[in-house]
Amino acid sequence: MSERIKHVKSVGNVFQDLGVRDAALHVVKADLGLALIDLIAKKELTQMKAAHLLGIRQPELSRLKGGNLSHYSVERLLGFLNRLDKRVEIKIKPATRTRGAETVLAK
Repeated sequence: MSERIKHVKSVGNVFQDLGVRDAALHVVKADLGLALIDLIAKKELTQMKAAHLLGIRQPELSRLKGGNLSHYSVERLLGFLNRLDKRVEIKIKPATRTRGAETVLAK
């Protein structure tokens, strides 16, 4: 006889679902990191060239591309996007029940 798998509906934030402290901050950093990685790919930059433009060493860029964002603040990630000629806008508006309070939209 097979066992039933217990499941719980997500709140929409995987970090919160897992009980990670500062879950909303982790989502923002993850979104910014993904936007940065996508931008580097779209610009067809090598890791060495991208690292040079961002003012970091290549191993740091490799760590960032691997999703290890614990060494980077939101401000530093925003600065990286600025160095790649992206303007970042922060909008403040009411949160809704169906959407988290923090959202990063990349164009």
